[in-house]
Amino acid sequence: MSNATESQQVPVRSLVAKPQPAFVDQCQRCGICCQKGGPALHKQDVLLIEKGCIPAKNLFTLRKGEMAFDNVHGHAAPLEDEIIKIKGQDGSWACCYYDPTAHACRIYDSRPVECRVLACWNTTEIEQIYAHDRLTRRDLLASVGGLWEIVQTHERRCAYRKIEKWMPQIKSGNETARAALGEIVAYDRHLRSLAVAKSGITPALLDFLFGRPLSETLLKMYNLNLKKRR
Repeated sequence: MSNATESQQVPVRSLVAKPQPAFVDQCQRCGICCQKGGPALHKQDVLLIEKGCIPAKNLFTLRKGEMAFDNVHGHAAPLEDEIIKIKGQDGSWACCYYDPTAHACRIYDSRPVECRVLACWNTTEIEQIYAHDRLTRRDLLASVGGLWEIVQTHERRCAYRKIEKWMPQIKSGNETARAALGEIVAYDRHLRSLAVAKSGITPALLDFLFGRPLSETLLKMYNLNLKKRR
């Protein structure tokens, strides 16, 4: 599943290069699946992170309630649970481990389970695992004293489900609701800055720890710009 603003995204069943040979039964190294976005991670992938094969700085979190595109069912919807994905590269959604020159994966021997089971000529196996046993931040951070509590606090205060309830009021011009949402966005921004300045967390980890900034996601989800009015 990927961000809902990716209008170019298509269902998994459509990830076959065109024009196609009369019969395809092996990878053609076209790179289409890699260029459509990094894979979501599953619990089977936890060792890849723990061993450093996929460092957390190369991950980002789609949080519960965030609008995202379901590549299997072919529609956008708010997420019922969070998803951890591999980041893109150079401002695109192409997986950061995809080598466009060689049409190859830079971590092929340590690639995630979604990459291992994806066969564009027969998507049955990936469809079966797609929404099951997904990795969460709790799986990776629950034992990290202090940090996990900060992540949980951020999740409660910046929950998308809470923001969604305010949207009708905000769209109708309710300034009180808009100001309340502005405070949440300011908290989200401040916590990220504080984590870097006081805790020594590298900025590359922020999108994994706290999801992407609300100032960016709300603009994409609702066309809502919460910059201070002059």
